[in-house]
Amino acid sequence: MAEPIIVRDPEILGGEPIFRGTRVPFQALLDYLESGDTIEEFLHQFPTVTRDMAIAALERAKESLLASIG
Repeated sequence: MAEPIIVRDPEILGGEPIFRGTRVPFQALLDYLESGDTIEEFLHQFPTVTRDMAIAALERAKESLLASIG
């Protein structure tokens, strides 16, 4: 099984979900998209997050949501 893209560490940002290996909160990606910005704009502002990481995190969030609504 692959390592998770989004992790929590109580020592980093108080345990807020972040992209593994960074200090970038997953919420930041959601906020960018919600405000109408593109993934490219997010990646430009947070270069420690790769496009593959962002897409994988969104795919995982989609799977989780779809599973929760049955």
